[in-house]
Amino acid sequence: MKKREPVSQIMTKSLITVNTAHHTLHNVKDIFRREHIRHLPVTAGDKLIGMISKNDIMRLSFGSIFDNQSDADEAIFDMLTIDQVMTHNPKSVTSDTPIKEVAEILVKEDFHSLPVVDDGKITGIVTSTDIIGYLLNQY
Repeated sequence: MKKREPVSQIMTKSLITVNTAHHTLHNVKDIFRREHIRHLPVTAGDKLIGMISKNDIMRLSFGSIFDNQSDADEAIFDMLTIDQVMTHNPKSVTSDTPIKEVAEILVKEDFHSLPVVDDGKITGIVTSTDIIGYLLNQY
């Protein structure tokens, strides 16, 4: 195992992002369902301003708890904005951050993803699944 291998080797580079000016919580929910992902960077242009997770959306949803409650879910999604639900100013790493250091941050902070930002522009995202996959490839 390479001790100083950069996170750029395992991060997702083809990003799906949402923008508070163009997307709603309905869009976010649809993206999570369609793309089978759990974390979305929220941007203003190329600049990262937040992160929203599938868990954030699930906390707003009654549908998984009670039968026939999809109307209540829709009403909540209409009342709130991405900006109200997302995590603002999330911790990030750069593409040259060693994978080991990224793993330590994920564990210490109890995160499941970190955006990768270089020169003020989001360039990727790394998840706990990426770290596990990297470790499995070492065996």
